[in-house]
Amino acid sequence: MDLEEEVDYLRNRVSELEALLSRQAGDDPFRRVVESAPYGMVVSDAQGRIVMVNPQAEAMFGYSAESFLERHIEDLVPPQFRGGHAAKREGFHGSPTPRSMGEGRDLYACRSDGSEFPVEIALTPLVCSGETLTLSAIVDITRRKRDEEDLRRYASRLERINTELESFASIASHDLQEPLRKIRMMGERLAGISKGQLGEQGMDYLARMIRAGDNMHRLIRDLLAFSKVGAGPDRFRILSLERPVRDALSALDLLIEETGAEILVGELPEAEVDEALVRQLFQNLIGNALKFRREGVAPFIRVEGESGAPLMETGQTGVMIEIRDNGIGFDEQFHDRIFQVFQRLHSRADFEGTGIGLAICKKIVDHHEGRIHARSIPGEGATFTVILPFRQRAAEEDNPNTR
Repeated sequence: MDLEEEVDYLRNRVSELEALLSRQAGDDPFRRVVESAPYGMVVSDAQGRIVMVNPQAEAMFGYSAESFLERHIEDLVPPQFRGGHAAKREGFHGSPTPRSMGEGRDLYACRSDGSEFPVEIALTPLVCSGETLTLSAIVDITRRKRDEEDLRRYASRLERINTELESFASIASHDLQEPLRKIRMMGERLAGISKGQLGEQGMDYLARMIRAGDNMHRLIRDLLAFSKVGAGPDRFRILSLERPVRDALSALDLLIEETGAEILVGELPEAEVDEALVRQLFQNLIGNALKFRREGVAPFIRVEGESGAPLMETGQTGVMIEIRDNGIGFDEQFHDRIFQVFQRLHSRADFEGTGIGLAICKKIVDHHEGRIHARSIPGEGATFTVILPFRQRAAEEDNPNTR
C-alpha cells in the first residue's frame, strides 16, 4: 500500500476513531483499528508524548509497547533533526489538518539501536475529549530507496554502455569501410587493366570480389544505421505524416521510375514523431514493396492512415498507417521473423539486401512506443501496419510542440 492509499485509509477512519476515543480512549474497537493497520501507527499528544502504538511500529522501531509509552515522538527522530522537530510539531497542532510530513524532502526515522532508515509519514489530527492528538502513519521505504538506487546505477551503467557502443560503432564503421573501399577500388582497377589477360574465370573471380565488397559496404552502412536509431537526443514534434511519406517517395524516385510503380497516398493523420526516423521508416517499408515485386508486374502501393487506433500496451490512442502492395508476399508463419536482424525469407541471389531494413523499422517503431506487424498471402502482396501514439508520453510534461 503506497502513502496516498494510506492517507485515504486514515481519513476514512478518522471519524470512527474520534467517536471511539471520545467514548473511551482505550476500548478494544479503537485498538483493533490501529493494530490492524498495515503500517506503523503512533499516536502522540500536543507535548509529543506517545500514548499509543501498534505492533507494526514496535517491529519497525525496535521498542516494546511499554517502552514506547515512556518516550516522546522526538525520540523517533534522528539526533541531528530533533532540535527543530518540536517547532514543526507545534506548527501542526496550531493548524491541525491531514497532511504528508516533510513533503518534497527525504525523511528519516531513528530505531532504538540508533540506526536510521528512510520513511514516509502521513499526519492526521484526532480530537479526544477536547484534546488534539496526532496520528502518525509511518512507512519504512528502505527497500524502495534501495530499488531506486539500483535503478539509478543501472540507468547510469546503460548510458555509459550506450555511449561506448555508439563510439565503437562509428570507429568500427570507419575502420572497416576504409580497407573495403581500397579492395573495391583496386578490384575495379584490376578489372579495367586486365581485360583479355585474366580470362573468363579470372574476370568472374574479380567480379565476385567487387560484389562481395559492395555487399559488405551495405552491411556496415545498415548496421551503423540500426545502431543509431534512438541513440541521439529525441526530436519529437507534432506534424502531418504526409510530409515524411512524401520525403521518402522523393528519395525513392529513381527506383519508382525504373519499376513503373504506381503509389497512391491517402490523407494521413498528425502524430508526435521524430521526423527523420519516421521518414526512414516509410522509406524502408515502401522500398521493400518496390523491391519484392512480382516479375512482369508493375508495383501498386497504397499508403493510408487513420486516427483513433488503440495502443493496448499504453492505453493511449494512436494513429495507424497501412502500406499495402501487390508484390510477391510471404508466408505469414514468418511474420515475426522478418523484423529480426539478418533474417531473410528470400535468397540473396533473387533479391539483394542485408536483411536489416525491417529490423530498423521495428526499432524505430519501438522507439516511438508503437507497434508494427505484417500480414500477407504469398503471390498476392503484403500489408504492413504501423500504429504510433498520437502523443509521446514523456513529452506531455514538456513543451507541447517539441521535446
